[in-house]
Amino acid sequence: MSHSKRDRSQETDAERAANEEPAGAEPERSESTVEEPAATTGATPDFRDRWLRSEADLQNFRRRAVRDNEEARRAAEESVFLEIMAALDDLERAISSASEAGADSAWLQGVSLVAQRLRDYLQRQGVRVVDPIGEPFDPNVHDALIEVEPPEGARPGTVVQVVHKGYARGDRALRPARVVVARTSAGGA
Repeated sequence: MSHSKRDRSQETDAERAANEEPAGAEPERSESTVEEPAATTGATPDFRDRWLRSEADLQNFRRRAVRDNEEARRAAEESVFLEIMAALDDLERAISSASEAGADSAWLQGVSLVAQRLRDYLQRQGVRVVDPIGEPFDPNVHDALIEVEPPEGARPGTVVQVVHKGYARGDRALRPARVVVARTSAGGA
């Protein structure tokens, strides 16, 4: 039996070792299939530059994705906070009008407890009430509704009354306080 027709299982170990190519040796190629290396085409230096740019783009994308996720989370939180603030405003108006109308004290106490729970939750989340009475008007955190003549003891350009509470979280205003401002001598706030 010739070697080419003999079954591989019948070969001896010595014959198998002689027929196998040494480790790391490249298979022989005919001259017609050999391709020219990329180095001779002048494309090699461009690959490293492209790789570095792609790596930088990937890192920038990751940073941008983290920042976008953080902004989306913060926007969702702020949306919930604004809804809670609106409910708290309604409860405070209900308490005020019910106490003026002489409502049952048990009812007033229950509604007051609910309002206090909402205030406590906002406080735990870092949301604080903006109380600008006596402070200079700041359009970044205040929304001026009207200007009035400065009352006794009030300086011009300061907040003299809060119509609607403002809220802030950290240094960011969630809802500007709607205020009445003491008129300045020039007539502008």
